[in-house]
Amino acid sequence: MTPLSAAISRHSLEKPADIAIEDGAGSAVTWQTLAQLLPAVTADIRRAFDVSRPVAVRTDHSVGRCLLDLALIEAGIPTVAIPAFFTAEQTASALDAAGCPALITAATPMPSGSPGLEIDAQHTSRPAAMLPAGTAVISFTSGSTGTPRGICLSIDHLCGVAGAVVSYLGVEHAGRHLALLPPGILLEDVAGFYATMLAGGTYMAVAQASVGLADPFRPDFIRLSRTIEALAASSLILVPEYLAGLVTAMEATSLRLPRLTLVAVGGARIEPALLDRAAALGLPVRQGYGLTECGSVVALERGDETRRGSVGSSIGVNRITVAEDGEIVIDGPAFLGMIGAPRDPGPLYTGDIGRVDEDGRLWIEGRKSSLIVTSFGRNISPEWIEGALVAQPAILQAMVRGDGKAALDALIVPASPHADIDAALSAVNAALPPYARVAHWQVVPPFTPSGGLLTGNGRLKRAAIARHYPAPSAGMPFFDRLVAETREAQARFAMVPQLQAGLTGRISRADYIAYLAQAFHHVRHTVPLMEEARARLEARPMLVEALDEYIAEETGHEFWILDDIDAAGGSGSVVAMTAPAPATAAMVEHAYRTIREGNPAAFFGMVYVLEGTSIAMASSGADAVRKTLGLPPEAFRYLTSHGVLDQDHMQFFERLMNRIDDPDDQAAIIRMANEMFALFGAMFAGIELENVRAAA
Repeated sequence: MTPLSAAISRHSLEKPADIAIEDGAGSAVTWQTLAQLLPAVTADIRRAFDVSRPVAVRTDHSVGRCLLDLALIEAGIPTVAIPAFFTAEQTASALDAAGCPALITAATPMPSGSPGLEIDAQHTSRPAAMLPAGTAVISFTSGSTGTPRGICLSIDHLCGVAGAVVSYLGVEHAGRHLALLPPGILLEDVAGFYATMLAGGTYMAVAQASVGLADPFRPDFIRLSRTIEALAASSLILVPEYLAGLVTAMEATSLRLPRLTLVAVGGARIEPALLDRAAALGLPVRQGYGLTECGSVVALERGDETRRGSVGSSIGVNRITVAEDGEIVIDGPAFLGMIGAPRDPGPLYTGDIGRVDEDGRLWIEGRKSSLIVTSFGRNISPEWIEGALVAQPAILQAMVRGDGKAALDALIVPASPHADIDAALSAVNAALPPYARVAHWQVVPPFTPSGGLLTGNGRLKRAAIARHYPAPSAGMPFFDRLVAETREAQARFAMVPQLQAGLTGRISRADYIAYLAQAFHHVRHTVPLMEEARARLEARPMLVEALDEYIAEETGHEFWILDDIDAAGGSGSVVAMTAPAPATAAMVEHAYRTIREGNPAAFFGMVYVLEGTSIAMASSGADAVRKTLGLPPEAFRYLTSHGVLDQDHMQFFERLMNRIDDPDDQAAIIRMANEMFALFGAMFAGIELENVRAAA
């Protein structure tokens, strides 16, 4: 019997009718029911899987997921949690490395009266891997290179950390804990799920989409804040970006969350200004610090600090010291080792830079590996500057660089399409010493794990970001210059709420039809616009030939959209007879006017915007909307087919752009692309989503 099952048995006697786990949608189990179910589910698990081999799990938060996790632990079967944001390559790498013969993709409690779980699993043949003795959990992190690393941990170690969290905080915080971090994140499992099971609270395992986290890296913070209120949550575990989004959402509304008694935040340094904003809203934020190798939690604020900004003191499991070079060293219980390699005994050198003050509180100041040394010989931790930047409400994400340079530059992700980045940078620079101020910056789209620019726990993958966003230079190919010089417009376009909602499937059928209607009204002009441009470019054979290819490919695509509208339950014939929305009409009119009155080569700037956007919408949006709405494939012919076509078109387009050497043409294309990102964004912003209408 593990400490978890022992605690469940105890709670079933002390408070049998209290809710142990619920999903926020009507499914719940009491402590008594959980104590009765767990042995039966454990026996089923032992019969269904080889207890000598690890089993991988990739499911959403749910009551069934919690039962499955507990049963695997009790069965002694090592578990590999696969986060939903892992790519197919990362998933395959993790399964191969751990030697997993099975991947569980669904776990649903049997109907009442039938104890057990209905499990969907994919079985494959993989050679066994060498695991350190006692391995119960294999936690994979995406790592700095994107290749997952499997860290092996024992259940006694993890339960020891969870128990220490409960003792450190006190059982009075064991109320209603709402899981917000993505399934498979060790911090949520240990400090959220295990700690709640040990303390006897209620664990709310709510599906990610239901709390506004259909895409955990593009959250709907308004919905998230309202869900916290509706479910009467008393505790949360957040990463700093989630805290910043929640604070911004609360500042923009009258919503306050007085039932919360604990908001634990970890994963990266938090700027004191953000803590001040959170405190002003009444959020009981406590910073923490930990590593997967140490079972996720090492230090946590007690809540009575007079000065904020530290990550608190050791929770009692490990001893924290600082080496001569400032590196934080952790001594005490730690991971068993990596797959195929037991850990050598001794303290753990974290790679983090920090200090311990006279009260034993730990202060994080950066990473050894990311330290910037300017050409003036100044050592600067980029996390310091980045923390100040993201504390500004206008800035969602930031990466600072400048090693070997005279001044720093920053890549900035805006918090909204109209965020005033200039003002935010000025405010940050005014509070920094001259040597640490940001001299240059550019706005970029969000960093995400799916794009290879963020780890699963929200850390920046600095080398990958630097490669993805090189500074513009005079000698770069024109296509690369086009990408670089339209990056800010594209980033602001990417933050339009309606576009984000569509890309993550947070729209209704009526919203989807409304989008298709406006798509019809601009796509029906695609070929006429090309013909206008072609007529004015007759003396340019290269561009005429390209336009001929485009015209042949694009002819009739507006009728695909009308068919999609019919398949989605709307009326294509009615849409065809309606007038476009003002923003759509403005976009089309601007395109005609530019071709007729300006440089017709500018049309290729519009091509860049529309084709690049359709690729993103086809690869992410169509699948997300289809899953959410349950519409047939016939309702997505335009998006899916156009996405495939435009991937080929974009390769053709890149080669074409790199053959354009006329400075006037280049300037016209860049200017048109920037204008089109703004106009296309206005078209999306003009679509009033149903959830907006309902809230009005």
